[in-house]
Order: sequence, then structure tokens, then C-alpha cells
Amino acid sequence: MSQSQQPVPTLELTESILDAIRAIMRGGGIRVPSTHDKVYKDEDMFSFDTPLSAGGLYVNLKTWQGFGAESIALDKAGADGAVYLRQIWRRVPRAPAEDAPAEGATRLAIGIAGGFMTDAQKYELVKEHALAVRGPGGGGGGGRGGGALVVVPYPDAGDRLPTLVCQAADAVITHQGAAEQAEVASWEAEQELPVSKYAENLPVEDNGVRISNDPSSWKCADSGVTENLWLNLSTGYIGSGRRNWDGSGGSGAALKHYEETGRKYPLAVKLGTITAQGADVYSYAPEEDCMVRDPKLAEHLHRLGIDAMSLQRTDKTMAELEVELNKSYDFSKITEAGKKLTPLQGPGYTGLKNLGNSCYMNSCLQLLGVLPEVAQRYGAEAQQIFHEAPADPSSDFRTQASPAPRSAWRDCMAKVVSGMLSGKYSQLPEEASASDMEVSPPSAEVSGGGIVEEAAPRMFRQLVGRGHAEFSTGRQQDAVEYMQHLLQLLERNERRVGADGAALPTHSLFQFKCEDRQECMRTNMVRYREGAKENVLSLKIPLEAATNKAEVEAYKERVSKKQKVGDAAQTSAAEDEEASSAHAPFAASEVRPAVPLSACLETFFAPEMVANFISTAVPGRGMASKRQRLANFPRYLLVQLKRYYVDESWQPKKLEVEVDVPDKLDLTAFRAQGLQPGESLLPEEPVGGAADAAAALAPSPAVASVPDEAIVAQLLDMGLSLNGSKKAALATGNASSEAAMEWYFEHSTDADFDSPVMEAGAAAAAAPATGGASFDPATVQELCGFGFTEEQVKAALKSTGGAADRAADWLFSHADDMDAAVAAANGAGAVAAPAGSAGGADDAAIDDGEGKYTLVGFISHVGRSLGSGHYVAHIKREGRWVIYDDLKVAASEATPLRLGYLYLYRRDD
Repeated sequence: MSQSQQPVPTLELTESILDAIRAIMRGGGIRVPSTHDKVYKDEDMFSFDTPLSAGGLYVNLKTWQGFGAESIALDKAGADGAVYLRQIWRRVPRAPAEDAPAEGATRLAIGIAGGFMTDAQKYELVKEHALAVRGPGGGGGGGRGGGALVVVPYPDAGDRLPTLVCQAADAVITHQGAAEQAEVASWEAEQELPVSKYAENLPVEDNGVRISNDPSSWKCADSGVTENLWLNLSTGYIGSGRRNWDGSGGSGAALKHYEETGRKYPLAVKLGTITAQGADVYSYAPEEDCMVRDPKLAEHLHRLGIDAMSLQRTDKTMAELEVELNKSYDFSKITEAGKKLTPLQGPGYTGLKNLGNSCYMNSCLQLLGVLPEVAQRYGAEAQQIFHEAPADPSSDFRTQASPAPRSAWRDCMAKVVSGMLSGKYSQLPEEASASDMEVSPPSAEVSGGGIVEEAAPRMFRQLVGRGHAEFSTGRQQDAVEYMQHLLQLLERNERRVGADGAALPTHSLFQFKCEDRQECMRTNMVRYREGAKENVLSLKIPLEAATNKAEVEAYKERVSKKQKVGDAAQTSAAEDEEASSAHAPFAASEVRPAVPLSACLETFFAPEMVANFISTAVPGRGMASKRQRLANFPRYLLVQLKRYYVDESWQPKKLEVEVDVPDKLDLTAFRAQGLQPGESLLPEEPVGGAADAAAALAPSPAVASVPDEAIVAQLLDMGLSLNGSKKAALATGNASSEAAMEWYFEHSTDADFDSPVMEAGAAAAAAPATGGASFDPATVQELCGFGFTEEQVKAALKSTGGAADRAADWLFSHADDMDAAVAAANGAGAVAAPAGSAGGADDAAIDDGEGKYTLVGFISHVGRSLGSGHYVAHIKREGRWVIYDDLKVAASEATPLRLGYLYLYRRDD
């Protein structure tokens, strides 16, 4: 332990120390915080030091900012003298609570009955306080910079201290703290179930059905199964629940009954969960379609002959099943549960504390932290960044939701990156062993398995999420969306300060463009255009390209047979061995399709046919062929595998598939080549000029100006938004609900996605008043038919008042300076090139090289829904794979390469 990490010893309160305190107090150096003030008593402003750190945490009694023993010299507000409250805490294990569940957690939550235990429940904190007086001269702990730091006991000497000092110190001690105010405790936010609107006046069918109170008599009316049964509270029909991906769960008879009875009776209760305290109730109604509360449940059950007071629970609740699924579903593979992993510590092997559903953030930060460019910019330069920080580095966290000033962003990034790379927050106690790192479901060591000092990026989470509708909440998020949001913030903030010398801004290391080639099938003439910059290559997984179709079909047949005989658990040892032999090291009875990553790439880059293509060479509409190629190969390539889809019953599902992802990736064949010998370009302007283009935009029979009500209704049944559903129907020409659904999810992050839909032609009149925030999707689609991107088309409509004919003319007239024109139309103006770069910002902020890559790391998602579950990162360091599971960092033994969600490749050159 370094000298600065050792607690400064306490001294007797002398008269000279009192004089120094009085002088600081007279200069306004002591303030008493109110309940609503931010008090940073939990964490150092420049590191992850906390009161649990060896040197403790010092809270300035004027600014209420916290500083560790090593960074107190960075407190500019204390340069002329300051009084601090020093906090040193120690953890003492608590005895197990009497009400702790014997078999582990039964709810997806942290810190509540039945949930996973928090540190506060595991340990008792022994808190020691003292007052530290810093003399003028800029010094700090260890005497750096001149001013001495003297520590006196508190509250032992309180009777001799000025009243204001005691009031300020006591207020800090009892204050909730900024981190505690902002942090959401639950791993999945606990929300009270809504009361079903059908419960008060439940529609009933007077058919005389009576249900026995004997659970042994309950069975599905459709299949005869006796598990996972749901009783319709209106009709008395007993049906099994929905079928799971592996064939278990039931035949879906309860849902079928709801549909076959005209969707009039939506409420069903899960038999086996009924007790005097209540039961699981589900509403199949499209506007609810979730677990609900039925305040009149006992009355509704009594009408059917069931006495809830006399029943005992015989089946697992849906909450318990969700926890069980999330514990077992891929945890053994992705988190390598049950393995005796070797813990790792030191620089680069620092885990990050889960702040309650922050595993998505932790995984993204680990992936970014491995980049040498990030390590140099925010790690190696951290001390310089800290010294340039303003006197109040916390001010940005207390202000409006506008973009944060550069200082806060750089300070926060430097704090996280330097903390991850220092190795200080990855030290294990000497007695730690491999057994301490045995990875298990989220109930595993929430405290990190004995990490001496933890890295908890609370301030970073607040800053990045501030003002964002989702990332500012405690809900689980999609790691890919968060990574893109993070890169966007990096772009916004690094542009303000310029790149470091000739270095590229961080976000540009990931950016690429796709070259779009369109070929008119009537003339065989072509058009080449570059799309907008992207930073994630999102690939669909073509199940038809699976290399083990025979094994998958054989497995499905076995499951089907077991389902029919009602014995889903009976599997011979020979079947287990056959099913798992091709999937080492994961021995399991289920067999999933195995698709090569090459097939995903070929699907993305394959040509596709486009109907109603508007050719500039000949009048009218026709067919065209369209394909994409990469216009540049970025230094780092993020590859997302789209594992989520919506099934035929409009339920979001996870694609059960393994993807063979190679360590080496060669994309050379997908390099954009531009115009080839023998090809003829389509004219830039339509034959006859913009007038013909406007005429071509007249709606064709395939293009709708009014959304199809049936398609919109189907999307609403899925729980999608009304405006988004209407736009999706319009944008796809009312082709089908499947096409509309795909468009919906691809455009759901658009800024104007959920704005009201305008009638055809109304957008033109509204655009000047609304700033062009919303345009008729059919018009946008038609203009995109000329080969322009949606962003370019919206800029054109915005610049021309929404008039389609004038927008077409605008697009063709700005073909040579499109990026600048779009930026000007959107009010961005010209952006200065980063310092030390050549050309404009757009040219500078893009990288290129050979198309050969090596896998660096990947993020995996555990669970059935992006709204729950858990994220884990695996990164290759020093020639070996390492698992980063929040605070747990260890050498990986069974790296789940085939189950990843977001992969990071580094260009070889």
C-alpha cells in the first residue's frame, strides 16, 4: 500500500488548528447541505475511491465534493484552505437473515424479499469519521503541493468545534448521498402490476361450468397435460400455456380459446398458483397483453366453484419461472457457471460494479476499454485532464439536460478508463482462490467476490444517461443501442476539443459507409451512391443456411414425441450424447441450428429486387436490382447478430441459434468497386428534368396514402405504438404486416418516429411550421427510390417545405455536395476539422485500410428478452480469452464464441 493510501493519523485538536478552522469558516468555507443538495460522499470525483478505500474519502464541507487520499490535491476549491469530513468504512459480515430464501432468489430483483441480496444485506458498515483541515498552498495528502493536511477526531472533539462546523459535518454524515439518490437498487426494476380494466365488470359466459378444488383433477381440455394450466375466468375453460422454444410449456390452448371465443374473455388465472393471497393472472387483451392484477379474483373464482382460501400453491409463479429461466438459460454457457475460473487482477483486468441493471453499460465499457486509442486518450492523459478540470467538476451533473461541457465529459471518461486500466480496483485479498470466482447466475457475489476496492461508474452512468428516455432509467437496455449512444456522445464531445494531434476521434474508428448499387432492369443502367455513416454492421441470421439441419430436425422430432406422451423429461443417455457431441464444449440435450457467420455476411451483401423503381433513364416504374458493398473498412468493426424477432403470434422472441464466428475475418470481397467497365450510369437528372421527376412521384397502385387498418391493428396487437404502426404501413405500401413490422423495428430509433402521421400532401403545409419534423412516409419512400438515403430525402423535404417535386430537384442539384447540404438543412452548419487533420471534418472522420480483421472481443446477452436478462463481455487479452461479468474478471475456460450478440473486430493493418 502506498504512503498516500494509508490513512492520515489523527492528532489532538489544538488551538492553532481551531484558528485555521475559524479562518476558513469566516471566508465562507463551511456550508450546511439541505436535503435536496447533491453531496458526493460516496465516491471520489476523479477516481473510484470510496469511504471503503484504505485512505478513506474526504468530503469538502463547502462544495460537498468527495476526494480520495490520492486526489485531494486536485480539489481546487480547497487550494486556499478547506475543512473536510473524512470517512473510513469497514465491512463486517452479517448473519444470514431469517427470512432469506433457502433455495436462492425467487424474484428478478435486488434488495427485496425473495430477490438477490445486496451488500447492505450481506454486510454491516462500521463507520469512522474525522475532520481534516487543509492549509492554504494547494497541498493535499502526502504533503504534495505545500498545504498540510491535519486530521482530528470527530465527533470526539465536537464540544470544542464551532457549531456551524458540527452542523455541516453531521448533515453530510446523515445525508443520503448523490450516488444513493441516483442509483436504482433492483436488477430488474420492480413495478406493481397494473389492474386489468376487465376485472371490475368481467364479461362472463353463463354455461354452468364448475371447477373442482382438487388440483389432481385439473387438465388441459385440448391436450390433457396437467402442467402449466390456465383457467379462463369468464368461461371456465382450462388450457395449457404457450409453448416454449424447446417444446415445453404447453400447447397454447388457453390463448387459442381466447381467440376462438371472439376475443371477448381475456382474463386467465394460472391454476396451481392460487392461494388466499392471490394468484398469477394474465390478460390476453391486445391493449394489456401482460400479467395483471384482478382485485375481484376471489369472487371470480367462487363463481366457478373454486375456494381460494382452501388452496395451496402447487405450481411455480411466472416470476419464479422467469428467474429460473434466466438462471439456467445460457448462463451455464455464457457466464461459464460452475467452472473453477482463475481470477485475474492488475491493469486491464478491472471489473465494474453492477449498479442495478447496468451490465449492458459495463460490457460496452469493457469493450471500449481494450482499445489502445481509448487507453491513450483517456487513460494515459488522465492526470493532465484532471488538472485541467474546473473548480467544480460536479457542476455538469446538476444542471440542465443540455449537452455536457467538455470538461465533465473528459473528466468522466478519464475517470472510468484510468480506473479500469490502473489495476487498483481489481486487487483480490490474499486468500482469494479460483473457487471465489465460480461464476453463477445474478445471485452470485453481488459484491464482487471479495474485491478489495470496487470500480462503480455511477457518475458516468448519470452523465451518459442524462436526458435520454431509456438510459436515464434503471431498466435493462440493449447493449448495441447503448454502444451507439455512447459513440454518438463521443462524437459530439470530441468534436468540441478536436482530436489529439493527428489521432482520429474515437467514434470515427468505427465508422463506415455502404456503397449502394442500383441497376435498372429495363435499361441495365446503374447508379452508385454512398449512404450515411454507420458504426454497427447489423446482420440477419439465415436459419436456412444452418449446417446441421438433420440434427436439428431429429432433435425437434424427439421433443415432439416427448410432448405428445407428456413426458418432456425422459431422454435417453444415448440421445443426450448424440445431441451434444457436435457442440462441445457445451454438453446439452438441446440442439440448435448452427449458422456460419459467412452466411450472415452473404445475406447482407446479396442483391435484392426492388419493385416500383423510378428510373431517370426511362419514364414510369419498373424493377431494379440493389446490392450493398462497404465503401471503407474501419479500424474497428462492430458486428451485431440480430437474435430477436417477432413470431407469428406477435410475441418478441429470441432466435435459438448458434453462429460459427471466426477469429479471422476477411471482407475483401465486399469492398466497393464503383463503376465497372461496361457499365453505364443512369442520368443524374430524370429525362425531362425535375418536372418528369415530380410526375413520376404520382402515387402508383402499390403506394398507399392511407394506412391499412388491418395491418395497423395487427401491429397494435403486438403492443407497438399507433403512430409508428401507421408509418410502417405507409412506408411499406400496405404490403403486409410482416413487412410493416420489419420497417417498424428498423426505424424505431428515428427522432420523428412516433410523431403524428399526416395525410398525404398535408406534410408540405405543415413542414414550415414544424421544422420538417414529420413527412409523409410514402413521399419519403418514393424519393428514396431515386437512390437517396432517408436522411437526405428528409433534408430535401425540410428545405423545400415538404413539396415532393421541389425536393426531387433539390436532391439532384446537390448530388455533388450532399453531406454539406444535408448538414446545412439540418441546421448543423459547417463543422471545423479536428486539429491536425486535413480536409473537412467529414473527410477526416473516416478511416480505411485492408479488409482483414481479427476478433478482439464480444458481448453476449443471457435471457429471453432484451428488456431483462444479463450481459457479459469476453475479451482476448495477452493471447487468452477473459470473461468480464460485472465485477468478476477471470480467465475464460469455455468461451461462448457462438452465442455472442455484438462482436468487435480490429483491422489487421
